[in-house]
Amino acid sequence: MSAAKRCTATTKRHGQIRKQNAGAFAPAFLVAQGGMTLDRLNILVIGAGIGGLAAAIALRRCGAFVRVVEQAQEISEVGAGLQISPNGFAVLNAMGLADALRDVSVQGKEIKLKDYSDRAVTTLDLSLSGHSEYHFLHRADLQGLLLKAAKGCGVEIATGFKISEVIPGSSPTVKDIEGGTHSADLIVGADGLHSVARAALNGTLAPFFTQQAAWRAVVPDVSAAPRVDLYMGPRRHIVTYPLRGGKWRNIVAIEERPQWVAESWSQEDDADSLRKVFSDFGAEVQLLLSKVERVSSWGLFRHPVAPVWHRENVTLLGDAAHPTLPFLAQGANMALEDAWVLADALAGADNPGAGLALYQKKRETRVKRVIDAASGNAWKYHLSFKPFRWAAHTGLRVAGKLAPGRMIGQFDWLYGHDVTQASARRGS
Repeated sequence: MSAAKRCTATTKRHGQIRKQNAGAFAPAFLVAQGGMTLDRLNILVIGAGIGGLAAAIALRRCGAFVRVVEQAQEISEVGAGLQISPNGFAVLNAMGLADALRDVSVQGKEIKLKDYSDRAVTTLDLSLSGHSEYHFLHRADLQGLLLKAAKGCGVEIATGFKISEVIPGSSPTVKDIEGGTHSADLIVGADGLHSVARAALNGTLAPFFTQQAAWRAVVPDVSAAPRVDLYMGPRRHIVTYPLRGGKWRNIVAIEERPQWVAESWSQEDDADSLRKVFSDFGAEVQLLLSKVERVSSWGLFRHPVAPVWHRENVTLLGDAAHPTLPFLAQGANMALEDAWVLADALAGADNPGAGLALYQKKRETRVKRVIDAASGNAWKYHLSFKPFRWAAHTGLRVAGKLAPGRMIGQFDWLYGHDVTQASARRGS
């Protein structure tokens, strides 16, 4: 049994052994066998996104006192859709959140690849992978269930808390923009692409523009088909899938372009500009895009994986450590995996430094492989030379008919990896 599973099991066994600390549940006995006692650690998590909240839950269930600070004034419904694949589901399941996830998501059955004229190329039957738990949901719904779970196990949440500086040390400290300082035994930087914690450990690591821009939108829809539709066109593609019982549909559209575009998800764009870029796509796409009223856009940048993930009781998690491009739908899943492995490594180590070193060792090779795979998908979707595109799509059609299991099986290394199991933890 993993250290993190022992923590969860111990929480259940000692559910009656409680003490009050500002209203938080602080188990009197939570010790991972062969490891350190996390109930004496005061941990500050920067960022109440998917990774930050998941880490807070995992660490709290190992006995640490955890406080999450979030720069937004309130944790509200922002963002759009995301996909939880079986490797991410494994973490949520181990945290006891499987049913809550199923309640707010559409369970995916297949991925249908089409060319930009709506012609079917091939279909990936997800049931053939041997991993059934693929889920489509709104980011806010996943964040909401994690927030509820975090509060339920005694995590303290503070909003409107913008960090200006992170200072590693024996008692690491953060400074907020109002001049306040806040110390902890361990600081977890889950503060995203423009992470203050990442800069504290690595200095400036400049990304480069991939010459691609993305749009995202959510539109009302009556189709509840539990699948991803991916339309591939010259230098462009669109991905759509249902949300909230099929009442809504998530749209992500990506175009190659040489003009620089800022990297900010909050940028509003004109829906007509999106429709213009994809005006030569087929009727299915035109119908969806006709419903778009509000759309955001941003530039896609390739960020290097942080060389330093931890130093002097400060560590990184999720996009703060390893941002990935959106061509494999693994951003949230990698953050969930990070959260589990971080808690597991700390709970099984003799001291925080050893635990943080083990955490990076277990995660670095895997996330680099995921990032490389995601980056490599872009050109496959954007084939512009017509004979080459015809040949590639014909090859996919033939492979889909003759060896459908092998088509989806090529992702076993990704979807079949379960960080909550001992066999997965031995390798990367």
